[in-house]
Amino acid sequence: MENVKQVLREMKLDNWTAALLTGAACGAGALVLLVQKVCRHQEAKDKIQRARSRRADSLQRAEQAVLQYKTSHPGTDSALILAMSLSELTNNLQEGLLSPEDVFYSYMEKTLAVNKDLNCCTGILLESFDQLKTVAPKKEGLLYGVPVSIKENFAYKNHDSTCGVIVNLDRPAQKDSVIVEVLKRQGAIPFVKTNLPQALLNYDCGNPMYGQTVNPHNLQKTSGGSSGGEGALIGGGGSVLGFGSDAGGSIRIPASFCGICGLKPTAGRLSTVGLSPIFRGQKSVSSSPGPMARDVDSLALGMQSLLCDHMFSLDPTVPPVPFNMQIYQSSKPLRIGYLENDGYTQPSPSMARGIREVKALLEQAGHTLVPYSPLKIDYVVNELFLKAVLADGATSLLQKLEGGPLDPCLGPQVMPYYLPTWLKKTLSFLLKPVSPRGSAALKSVCGVGSVPELWKQHAAVEDYIQETIAEWRRLNIDVLLCPVIGPAFNFFYCCKLGGVLSYTVLYNLLTFPAGVVPVSTVTAEDEEELGHYKGFYQDHWDELFKQAVTGGEGLPVAVQCVALPWQDELCLRFMKEVEQLVKQSRK
Repeated sequence: MENVKQVLREMKLDNWTAALLTGAACGAGALVLLVQKVCRHQEAKDKIQRARSRRADSLQRAEQAVLQYKTSHPGTDSALILAMSLSELTNNLQEGLLSPEDVFYSYMEKTLAVNKDLNCCTGILLESFDQLKTVAPKKEGLLYGVPVSIKENFAYKNHDSTCGVIVNLDRPAQKDSVIVEVLKRQGAIPFVKTNLPQALLNYDCGNPMYGQTVNPHNLQKTSGGSSGGEGALIGGGGSVLGFGSDAGGSIRIPASFCGICGLKPTAGRLSTVGLSPIFRGQKSVSSSPGPMARDVDSLALGMQSLLCDHMFSLDPTVPPVPFNMQIYQSSKPLRIGYLENDGYTQPSPSMARGIREVKALLEQAGHTLVPYSPLKIDYVVNELFLKAVLADGATSLLQKLEGGPLDPCLGPQVMPYYLPTWLKKTLSFLLKPVSPRGSAALKSVCGVGSVPELWKQHAAVEDYIQETIAEWRRLNIDVLLCPVIGPAFNFFYCCKLGGVLSYTVLYNLLTFPAGVVPVSTVTAEDEEELGHYKGFYQDHWDELFKQAVTGGEGLPVAVQCVALPWQDELCLRFMKEVEQLVKQSRK
């Protein structure tokens, strides 16, 4: 009996020991995790601080260089230089009437001033000062002596292309992107990198490293995104030609918000080698690099400069098709499809008015206007676009966001992505009666689920492209006039309003070239009419859109011009027609 008691006492002691050891192990494990979290947090802070220090140093050194040049060249007429169009600038540079140095330092000075107000630059490319010395004597290239700006995700040797996420900091590019190489060959001088939103897949413009970029026409509004730094810098007069990228409206939306022109070319027309996406491998919706500028002729010259033998040699995957100036300069009357709304997002009053006014001008100029409706737009937004971009249930995107804070511009957008799939599907089901659009979006962010489903999704995109082309053929239209999101939003609404992207994502999915031209400004009457805005669904998104665009009087209003794939020159020709007719109507 005593032996049994002894065994029980030992077992009890062993249980206590096991419990204590287990508790100690759990405590130690928790402590290790806490220490790791603190270390990661500190590492992120250190990375951010280094990035900010690099930017501050580049800005300071550029300011000193500008001051030295101005002191030694007091006769430089910067105001005259900054007022010139790109075509005027290139002509004067080629003819020797302006020096590349005067142009470079005039734009550098203006960029530094604009950045202080708008926070649009992630850093000055100090190598540009050395490039200026080699460019000046040569007088070679279509962009000889022209300073150009580039979005932060374009590779430039020895500089980061972070896409606004901390995990990409301190990973400088080993060489220039193809587009940067070609720009340099054409005599251009890339001199500044511009801001973008955290993780790119957002149409605002803020990140934890460089902060929020604001609108050049109203500092209480966003510049739009993701090429928002470009939009703000060009709209503020700090750059005559810039290059952004567009995977869902990222060139066109900031162009609209900032009152400039921007072109999303046909997917594949320009090289993407050295252009960083937030994650690679997604094939259903292609990102397109493209030009942004104050006028359409500048966009055309930017495209003409890139579509050259040097680009075709550096990247043989790009079709060797030079810019067709004959199509761009054509004056043949066009048969134009048009829509005032897409049936998914009710446009703001100024968006709709812009279409009506441009339609009237085009008809007066002898063009034929044909009503057009996009096919199955609700299906496109959720089942084709959103499900394609987040086919893996947003896993790749969330991995890129690890190791740092979420920017306020992005937080509300990605919070649902963190939910488990079963919960997203349950909430989608529960939301359906009260918010059909919200329900469909939540279901789509679950992704496709399997490889066979991904292939079905790819096939569905291909089918939709062919159906849309068939509809264009049926209506016998050359180009399409449609709204673009606007006016510029109040802060922190872009991350809550995915539905309004229906006006831009459609043409990424279709791979059609699409460009934006400013045509008007928001009037007091537009603001008054906005007070009666209800939206097509009269849901939470419609109410948020109304709030987002409130207070826009005086802000730019734009329209969107679209053409069939590989007809980028025709798209630009249509944009030029709109631009000229609007200018003539103001005389």
